[in-house]
Amino acid sequence: MASQVTTSIKIKHKDRNRKTVFFRGILAFPAMIFIATFDLAFETAGVIAVPTLLALLFRGKYPSYVLTFNHALVELSTRLAAYVLILNDKYPSIESNSKVEVVFPDVDGGKKLNRWLPLVKWFLAIPHYIVGAVYLVISLVVTVIAWVQTSITGRYPEWAGEIVHGTIAYLNRVQGYMLLLVTDKYPTFKLK
Repeated sequence: MASQVTTSIKIKHKDRNRKTVFFRGILAFPAMIFIATFDLAFETAGVIAVPTLLALLFRGKYPSYVLTFNHALVELSTRLAAYVLILNDKYPSIESNSKVEVVFPDVDGGKKLNRWLPLVKWFLAIPHYIVGAVYLVISLVVTVIAWVQTSITGRYPEWAGEIVHGTIAYLNRVQGYMLLLVTDKYPTFKLK
């Protein structure tokens, strides 16, 4: 089993639906609202972070129901990102699907995690915030280029898919380390 959060997205390169690619932002708006309601309810990127930190710190446990919820929300957000950033044409379902998967490392109820490390992970992740912002800007520029090409030709460029998928995977790894607290392994700075 992996020691970091892994993200798998099946990218569709050929025979894309050019009409939905062109109006992708409008089509994705209801899913964005749905996910935003979790942000309003939990105030930390939608995930349950503070209770997780407290449970790990004081009890040395990662509550299974919190892990299940956080995993489902990260997968849903990743499906939305894959759709909006035109990696595939599959509308982001609120149920999991095989085209977009996020795998968390086995935390064994928290036994495999350091109890005290969550107190400093946010600080240790500062370089990742900076690198993540750069990757995100590059991915948005690449997505605009890919959006134009896909709207005209119906083909999504492979080079763009590698960059955008890598950025999503990178951000999920950092989120898994610093916010979701599912790994103590410091994330790599690589896109894949």
